[in-house]
Amino acid sequence: MDSDSDYSDCHSIYSDEEEGLEDYKTGGYHKVSLGDTLQQGRYKIQLKLGWGHFSTVWLAYDTKLKCHVAVKIVKSSRRFTQGAKEEIALLEKIQSTNPTSAGYQHIAQLLDHFEHEGDNGIHVCMVFEVLGESLLSLIKRFKYRGVPAPVVKKVATQVLLGLDYLHRECGIIHTDLKPENVLVYVPNVETVLQERFHIQGDTIINGNQEMEQDITILDQVDTTGLTKNQKKKLKKRIKKKLKRQQQGSPRKDKNGIITSSVLDFTAGDLDVNVYENIIVKIADLGNACWTKDECTHLIQTREYRSPEVILGARWNEKTDLWSFACMIFELLTGEFLFDPRPSSKYSKDDDHIAQMIELMGNNLPTRLTQDSEFSHEFFDRHGNMKHIKKLRYRDLHDVLEETYRDGHQLELLTDFLTPMLQLDDDNRAGAAIIMNHKWLHE
Repeated sequence: MDSDSDYSDCHSIYSDEEEGLEDYKTGGYHKVSLGDTLQQGRYKIQLKLGWGHFSTVWLAYDTKLKCHVAVKIVKSSRRFTQGAKEEIALLEKIQSTNPTSAGYQHIAQLLDHFEHEGDNGIHVCMVFEVLGESLLSLIKRFKYRGVPAPVVKKVATQVLLGLDYLHRECGIIHTDLKPENVLVYVPNVETVLQERFHIQGDTIINGNQEMEQDITILDQVDTTGLTKNQKKKLKKRIKKKLKRQQQGSPRKDKNGIITSSVLDFTAGDLDVNVYENIIVKIADLGNACWTKDECTHLIQTREYRSPEVILGARWNEKTDLWSFACMIFELLTGEFLFDPRPSSKYSKDDDHIAQMIELMGNNLPTRLTQDSEFSHEFFDRHGNMKHIKKLRYRDLHDVLEETYRDGHQLELLTDFLTPMLQLDDDNRAGAAIIMNHKWLHE
């Protein structure tokens, strides 16, 4: 039943791994070379931004609109082509429903789509605005010790606006909300690409020569009065900074695969003021679906998966709010709210459900403990867990007290998260209600 790795198509953008060469075959990825053009020469490929199980993503220059875009090239098999067409229908609904809505501004927008015929088949291509790093990258930047609360509050408010727009106005459920799928908007992207990544228009300025010149300057740095160890540390720090400035330059092939270039737009800055005007957008609608559909299939990445999904019950847009609460906890603490592990006596799903009950109390409704597709695997006829007999209950406030290093406004924060973590989704708060909570505005 568990399928933890099937739901995100962008997790590897921030990984050292790349897609497998064996997937460049009929029905698989399209072979791309830097400098290639798509759509009758309109889009010129400049860098690889990342890859997923369904597609590769590339930075390209739009020669018609004279700006940079991100082009997602989907595998050509019928399964992925059909999925891409469904994603396009959802994205077009988002684009056309209400552009004046506050939430519209917080969803990654589809700019164009087309089909491209390559050696491995016909590939659906989707064009998006260029966005920056994901919230996962931000979590890593703050060394898993928690993103500052003022930044998280801004992010939370904007994501809630986006979810409210998706749910209430568009009739769409995201189904895979997590830090990797929320990206930072870069308002001056063309300037940043030019200054920090040496990308100007449809050309990439060769930064290697500049790098060599800069490194020779290291020998001319005034180190008077410094110890040998201090000199070493200083030069190491300068080299690291110079290397970071070159991150956007084309990277070499790795076993025939072009490696991804991470566009780190904030250059590793830990100054909270840098994020004062942060704008984020919900991305990756590849697994989204309509609220009108009767859904019971498995969705969501493991740590953000709601109880009704695990138990095979019918789920709705409230499942996104469960994921959202888990994501906010992770942003603030650097840790997963739920991190289930299997044992010889019980499964990962058993442990996941047990952790939920331990945190939120034994409030699962009968439709989940008795009437769902997988109820019998976890519960006896009295609603007690079959494989984990001894539960160790813990209060959300206490968990936050242990893990949230800031520790500020604990009561308010607990009160903010609790309505979205209700085990019975009938009682779970929606985006429209929770966005007015006091914690967000104090």
